[in-house]
Amino acid sequence: MKNSKSSTERIQSSSELFDLAKTLMPGGVSSPVRAIKPYPFYTERAEGSHLETVDGRDLLDCCMAYGPLILGHAHPAIRKAIGEQLERGWLYGTPTPLEPAFAKMITGDHPGMGMVRFVSSGSEATMAAIRLARGFTGKKDIIKIEGGFHGAHDAVLVQAGSGATTTGVPDSAGVLAGLVAHTRQVPYNDPEALESLLSANDDIAALIIEPVLGNIGLVLPQENYLRQIRSVTKAHDVLLIFDEVITGYRLGIGGAQVKYGVKPDLTTLGKIIGGGLPIGVFGGRHEIMEMVSPQGPVYQAGTFSGNPLSLAAGMATLEWLHGHRDLYRGLDEKSRALEESLGRNEEGSFVRLGSMFKYFFRSLPPQNYREVKECDTAAFGRFRERMMEAGIFIPPSQFETNFLSTAHSDKDLSILIQAYLKCR
Repeated sequence: MKNSKSSTERIQSSSELFDLAKTLMPGGVSSPVRAIKPYPFYTERAEGSHLETVDGRDLLDCCMAYGPLILGHAHPAIRKAIGEQLERGWLYGTPTPLEPAFAKMITGDHPGMGMVRFVSSGSEATMAAIRLARGFTGKKDIIKIEGGFHGAHDAVLVQAGSGATTTGVPDSAGVLAGLVAHTRQVPYNDPEALESLLSANDDIAALIIEPVLGNIGLVLPQENYLRQIRSVTKAHDVLLIFDEVITGYRLGIGGAQVKYGVKPDLTTLGKIIGGGLPIGVFGGRHEIMEMVSPQGPVYQAGTFSGNPLSLAAGMATLEWLHGHRDLYRGLDEKSRALEESLGRNEEGSFVRLGSMFKYFFRSLPPQNYREVKECDTAAFGRFRERMMEAGIFIPPSQFETNFLSTAHSDKDLSILIQAYLKCR
């Protein structure tokens, strides 16, 4: 990717921008994960699989904005769709023809989504889905998975590892203990713990789960685990919410629920379905979704919900994915090639699923949050720094997933493999 400016034309470096930002923004960033030490790099532009920083560095991107950019940066079809929508306007405060068209596509792809409501973020989608589950069932408590991430709203900001049979402990200042007292936790890949908790409690509205844990690195479900929790929740009349904000359209058309053959009661989507613009969706069975206002008593609203720019970008993305379904096989082949090239290493383990992958500094792949916490985070920090020196941008935490896009070429893959072999 060619520089858009010469170094002499640059007014500020990343370090200078960060110094300024720290005086104006908490921690100098808009999201905590971006606070890379000693300072984050600032991106000036991006195209395909590469980022260009204000310091003139060209970086191979394996973060892909934490998952949304399955087609890479600035994909021509999405750029065209956004441009055409801009000519027609970008916010109306009224329904648009894009809404039913996009809703029809999403519901057609997902067995667990008979109706949908558009919102502006994945966090908003999970917050609304939990409220809806409580409103539909009339029950108070919810269960989440230890280490599972469902956004930054109060009900799910619960200290991980507080135990399956204890009440929630706030994981953030400002979250009232009473608000998370109705949030329980169970370990991932442990259907027996879920059965035990549900057998002892009759006021559980829903289990919310990332079917594949994507916010603690990448932890995969054991064989039949998702089918087992579906069976357990049904037996106890508890709603099952699949948080597919990450896995939606990342694992294939229909996400994890199609891949693993499990039909949840409610589903949340985000990231990829916005084509790189802010969006969220929650949806489920008709009788549940009909509880949402204005049709029902569960209130949900938003000025930017169904934003035409986000819908246009999302439609263009999904149409491309539908028209090029073989791209999922190609992405899987690339991550497999990376895995096979690295071979076995006693100091680390490589986990992948389609275009998602992670190198854990733990001898065996973790099966749950507690095992993820056993990873050598200091070793990961040194590894990340070496990767940056090699021109590779990976998420700056051991507890985040890496992503490939269709823009990652065979040359990019070769560079990535050599970097992993050298830097791990």
